[in-house]
Amino acid sequence: MASRNDTKTRILDAAEKLFAERGFSETSLRLITSKAEVNLASVNYHFGSKKELIRAVLARYLDVFMPAASNEIQRLHIAPHQASLDDIFSSLIKPLLDLNKVRAGGTIIFLQLLGRGYIESQGHLRWFITTHYGAYLTTFVQAVSASAPHIPPVEMFWRLHFTLGTIVFTMASADALNEIAAADYGEHNNIEAILRKVIPYMAAGVAVPVKSN
Repeated sequence: MASRNDTKTRILDAAEKLFAERGFSETSLRLITSKAEVNLASVNYHFGSKKELIRAVLARYLDVFMPAASNEIQRLHIAPHQASLDDIFSSLIKPLLDLNKVRAGGTIIFLQLLGRGYIESQGHLRWFITTHYGAYLTTFVQAVSASAPHIPPVEMFWRLHFTLGTIVFTMASADALNEIAAADYGEHNNIEAILRKVIPYMAAGVAVPVKSN
């Protein structure tokens, strides 16, 4: 049993790194098996297909992040004041940083994988997320909508996806941005500091009033 679990973990570790770096479409099962040093039959045995492997890679993070994020958002609603968008986005920082406990660099890896799912039109992955984590997503969307009731639902849809794109790009470019900030401005940041920098920008973007035509 231990050997089987070790093989499964090696496959997941190799797959997530390759998926994050190359994308889902450009990463073949043969490349994954080569990096994991297993045979193709092992992938078929543990996951059945490439789609199932992709979902399993994301599930390692989503199973940890989604409940934790939902709990943080629900905790805000117990407070006596109305949670602001800044409050809501800030409540996601700890759950995101805790993903580093799943894997070294887990925060960035997770956001890169999530971004890949949208960039590459992985419809099955969006179906998987909404089907298995829909209740948690609803908690988040309802909280954001309650804090910005002047934003129509369709506009909120677009703004939340713009927000996702912003955070994915920022985290994917974190190393390069840190080097520029250090060289040009003498500023040094860790991942938490970068997240706290981008949150006011995202919150302001989501809340800006819609212009009438």
